[in-house]
Amino acid sequence: MQVHLNTDKNIEGSEDLASHVRNVVEKALGRYADRVTRVEVHLGDMNGKKTGPQDHSCTMEARPRGLDPVAATHRAGNNHQAIEGAVRALESMLRSRLGKLDNKKGKADLPLAEDQG
Repeated sequence: MQVHLNTDKNIEGSEDLASHVRNVVEKALGRYADRVTRVEVHLGDMNGKKTGPQDHSCTMEARPRGLDPVAATHRAGNNHQAIEGAVRALESMLRSRLGKLDNKKGKADLPLAEDQG
């Protein structure tokens, strides 16, 4: 699973930030690593140098193998909170979507009553 970080002009895309994002994503989504090819992370700061409530946003888009992408966005007072909120939402969406697929694939056909002897 590849993790790509994109930032807007108001956020410095340092290696420390990229490493933090990779660690958070891999910890939360590691169990899907063989099923998700890539996670795109977009960080933004709407107010630039000014501070304000929920002025940081994080959008994460996961690309499950063979399925349409899944995306989640979270707004918070700082980057770390935005990242944590987005990854929790994305993990929930993946659990739901991939869980439904697993249930369909693993569902056994039960024999009909008249087939039992």
